[in-house]
Amino acid sequence: TGSFQEAGVIQQAYNLNFPLHVVPSHCAQCPAWSAFSVSSPAIVLEAVKQASAGAEDRPEAVVVRLYEAHGSTVTAWLQTSLPIREAMLCDLLERPIEQGRLLPEQRGLRLSFTPFRVLSVLLLLRS
Repeated sequence: TGSFQEAGVIQQAYNLNFPLHVVPSHCAQCPAWSAFSVSSPAIVLEAVKQASAGAEDRPEAVVVRLYEAHGSTVTAWLQTSLPIREAMLCDLLERPIEQGRLLPEQRGLRLSFTPFRVLSVLLLLRS
């Protein structure tokens, strides 16, 4: 009931089309772990990938692609348990954007979205 945002249509569609797969662990006492989380249900974390060689010639470069799915203007926090050395916005070809440096804060990386905006974040990880 309600709008597609209130009904959680986008999350339900992802659950249907991309179900979670259980992978057996060799460690019965392993703690739960999540590489990334986003603070707003309006933001979809669409992809996490190693940066292409043309954008960054460093193996420690990871690109995270997110988009705003509710047609709203929102500020969200991208949190990660990965050891970030440097973070910056990049274009869709994974080239760093001038003035796109992101400063890690206690809550994570602060990202601002306008309706349906796609953002790509280039993360350089500590070795």
